[in-house]
Amino acid sequence: MTYNIAVAGAGGAVGRTLVRVLEERDFPVSRLVLLATSRTAGTGVDFRGEKLAIEPVRPEAFVGIDLAFFATPTEVSRGLVPEAVRQGAVVVDKSSAYREDPEVPLVVPEVNPEVLEGHRGVIANPNCSTIQLVVALSPLASLAPLKRVVVATYQSVSGTGREAVEELRLQTRAVLEGKQAVPQVYPRPIAFNLLPHIDAFSADGYTKEERKLVTETRKIMGRPDLAISATTVRVPVEVGHSEAVWVETERPVEPETYREALAQAPGVLVMDDPGRGVYPTPLDAAGRDEVLVGRIRRDPSVASGLVFWVVADNLRKGAATNAVQIAEELLTRGLL
Repeated sequence: MTYNIAVAGAGGAVGRTLVRVLEERDFPVSRLVLLATSRTAGTGVDFRGEKLAIEPVRPEAFVGIDLAFFATPTEVSRGLVPEAVRQGAVVVDKSSAYREDPEVPLVVPEVNPEVLEGHRGVIANPNCSTIQLVVALSPLASLAPLKRVVVATYQSVSGTGREAVEELRLQTRAVLEGKQAVPQVYPRPIAFNLLPHIDAFSADGYTKEERKLVTETRKIMGRPDLAISATTVRVPVEVGHSEAVWVETERPVEPETYREALAQAPGVLVMDDPGRGVYPTPLDAAGRDEVLVGRIRRDPSVASGLVFWVVADNLRKGAATNAVQIAEELLTRGLL
C-alpha cells in the first residue's frame, strides 16, 4: 500500500532533508506534494529522479493527503496543522507548537513508540537536542532509575536554518581576510565564537531552548519529576549537535555496563576508545542517522554518576529522520 504525502516547509534545510530521507528509506509514497511559503514556492526538489515543484502552502493543499510532515515555524504549524487534520491527514509536526500538549504524543521511536497508540491525528517531533539526549539516556534508565541530569549542548548553525549556515561561511571568510564579521542572523558574530544564547531568555535566566530540552526530556522519558538542568550553546559548526551529559542514577552503573547497553540499543553507535583517539565529533555524525556516544566515564563528584558525550546530525536524526521513523512506526502499528 502506498500513501499520499505532503511536506510543508519543503524549501528549508529540514524539509529538503526530509524529502531525501523519504527516498533513501524507500517510504511507500504514491504522491508527494511539496509545500512552502511564497518565498521558496516555485523552486524544485529532486525526488526519485524527478524534480518536484514546491507549491504555496494553503489549507486546500491537504485534500487527499494521508500523511503530512510539517517542518515549518511554530506559528505556521499552529494555523495549518488543524486544517490538515480536518482534511483527513495524520500530521508529524517538527515545530514546538504541540510538544507540550498532553493530548499530543511526543515521540522518539527508539524510546517511546508505544505512545503513538490512540493518537488524535497529530504527533509532535521533539527538538533536535532533546532527541539525541533521550536516545542516549534510555539505555541507562533501563539499568537504573535516573536521579539527575545536567547537560551542556554545543549546537550547529544549521539548527537555525540555511541563512545561518550562509552567515557562518560569510563571517569566516571575512575574518580570515582581516575584515569585520557582521552579524545579521545571530545577535553577535558566530565565526570563531560561541554564543550561550539559543532562542529568547526568560525571566529566570534560562532560554526557551533550554526549557524545551528540560520539559521534552521529562515527557518522553515519562519522568515529570526528573531533575534536569541545561545550558545550550551555539557553535561555529555547520551540521551536528554535541552534548556533554552528567547523569546521577539511583544506584551505581559501571561505565562498561552502560557501554554494553548502548551497543545493544537501536539507533546508537558507540565510539569510545579515547586512548586511541576514538570519540564522536560533528564531522563523524554528519550524514548519519545514528546517535554517537563516547567519552563514557565515572563522575567522581557523586556516588552514582556517569559522564558521556553525545553527537548527532541535527538535520537527520534531530529532525527529518526521526519524523520519517515516526511515520514508519505508524505503518507498523496500523495507525495510519
